[in-house]
Amino acid sequence: MMGILSQALAYDGLMLLLAAAFVAGVVRGFAGFGTAMVFIPMAALVAEPIYAILMMMTFDFLGPIALLPRAWRDGEPRDVGLLGIGAIIGLPFGVYLLTQLDPVIFRWIVSALAISLLILLASGWRYRNPLNALMTSFIGVISGFLCGVAALPGPPVILSYMSSPRRPEVIRGNTMMYLFLVDILTFIVFGIKGLLVLIPLFIGAILSIPYTIGGLVGQWVFDPAKEHIYRRVAYAIILFSAVAGLPIWD
Repeated sequence: MMGILSQALAYDGLMLLLAAAFVAGVVRGFAGFGTAMVFIPMAALVAEPIYAILMMMTFDFLGPIALLPRAWRDGEPRDVGLLGIGAIIGLPFGVYLLTQLDPVIFRWIVSALAISLLILLASGWRYRNPLNALMTSFIGVISGFLCGVAALPGPPVILSYMSSPRRPEVIRGNTMMYLFLVDILTFIVFGIKGLLVLIPLFIGAILSIPYTIGGLVGQWVFDPAKEHIYRRVAYAIILFSAVAGLPIWD
């Protein structure tokens, strides 16, 4: 066990991973989303795809625990459950595709998806139809697939929720609860497929410290009345991470 911990602490690029986890935590804390869009493009610079996703899964599971009580109070657990049902369907297909991808192709896909989804978020485009139970579950299917292939479950949920009359704190609470749930589902699917590896899990546990701190900082500064300002800051950080993660800089 100590040998694995020593390997985790000696991992090349650990400082970059620590910084990326902290910034991702801050964004998650005040925006309720963005962890993968900030962290994965940067992590893919120093880790292979499955390692990067395992790291994020670990700290994204451990870190937000301190934020869940407020998310539960503000959010709508029933809607989160419907999204989770859909994710169960889409997630295995995404994980299968992930196992077939070359690391460089993975970086292109992650950055391209992050930038494309960011453009949709920033442009004001929203899903306008009513979010009944069936449609909510279908959004969960899309989210689960994107989670499996690129660890990006959040944007489909955000795009749908932002078109609704829900208050910012409700959207934030639902998103936080769902992302926590989809992390649990992803661990299960990775375990079934034999993809759980100890070293990135240990690194993820280490990264949970700066991620938790960043999340608490982001939650502390969050003010629902200024939600549009926090969203713009989140967009800028996500864009920087996505562009920095492109293979063209190699």
